[in-house]
Amino acid sequence: MKFELTEEQCGILNAVREFCAKEFKPELALELDKKEEYPLELYRKAAKLGFTSLSFPEEYGGQGCGLLETCLAIEEMCRADSSLGVAISSGNFGSEFIAAIGSKEQKEKYLPPVCKGDFMSAACFTEPNVSGSDITRMETTATKYGNEWWINGTKTFITNATLADFMVVLVQTDTKVRPTYRGETLFAIDKGMAGLETSKLHNKMGIRCSVTGEVVFNNVKATDWNIVGELNKGFYSSMEFFDKTRVGVAAQAVGMAQGAWEIAFKYSKQREAFGQPILQHELIGAGLAEAATKIEAARWLTYRAAWLVDAGKMDPMVTAMAKQYASRVAMEVTDFSIQVLGGYGYLGDYRVERYHRDAKITEIYEGTSEIQKLTVLKYLLRKF
Repeated sequence: MKFELTEEQCGILNAVREFCAKEFKPELALELDKKEEYPLELYRKAAKLGFTSLSFPEEYGGQGCGLLETCLAIEEMCRADSSLGVAISSGNFGSEFIAAIGSKEQKEKYLPPVCKGDFMSAACFTEPNVSGSDITRMETTATKYGNEWWINGTKTFITNATLADFMVVLVQTDTKVRPTYRGETLFAIDKGMAGLETSKLHNKMGIRCSVTGEVVFNNVKATDWNIVGELNKGFYSSMEFFDKTRVGVAAQAVGMAQGAWEIAFKYSKQREAFGQPILQHELIGAGLAEAATKIEAARWLTYRAAWLVDAGKMDPMVTAMAKQYASRVAMEVTDFSIQVLGGYGYLGDYRVERYHRDAKITEIYEGTSEIQKLTVLKYLLRKF
């Protein structure tokens, strides 16, 4: 058992760190946060360097690495800036479906432009009347007439909704089967298809430069070509997808916690109170030490979850543990970082308040923390 990164992994980490140091400008992040605008040019730059396609096949322009390498890049981006990191690392969200279970024709159409940064993508699950954590039933339906599938319904809280060049959507193709999840199918839908409408949601608490929106399907016509994976197997493919993407969210949380902690630690060495740096005051110093310990624990739990996926031994319990724990640590550490900076921590220019706002979403998307705990419990009951 080795607890060290390979030379190649260290190279990826250093390359991403250099890129972020050069391109992730605090003033840009602050401006985009206020305007709720996506850093499209930054996404394209990162993509051209291969940072957004690390786990995609080389034959389609990817780097042919694993989930662990992807998590290293995500963590580093979110350490450098929580808002920009989330936006850039999720620009191709949903395209993993194409890489994993898409047809050869779908891979040839979508993956090369995704890897180059010419395409963005989205994945549509959550619906207005259905909990985002419950995908066992879908109100969005696809009904077949002749050779066409007519898709109708609404999806909400969709990352990249208005920016995506294509999206993978989970719909109900068999409304009579029970349990209902046995009749769900994934479709790839292109931007601009007749009947497809997208709109942007505004005034989010955090990740404000990552676009979130609503997608409406009004008799959107697709064919069997658009089916991703197998007919009526969409639920199973989606669950496997989430087991992997939750590790990426854990990496986001670890990066946010690390970034905020570094700001607070540096500040605590410079800021004086009662004649000495506040780091020397026990409650501050001990608090920062405890925070560093929790970050390290979250980091290695996340790395283990990613390593298990890459080794073909994916463990949903470990994945859930990593996501739940890392997101909790991110909230605690970013909150404490604000406290260390005091009044300055409450100001946007000092960044830690934005790290805290951004961290909250890691407890919600890709399955809430409550759902992660139930998942862990389910596997514990099986194990013991």
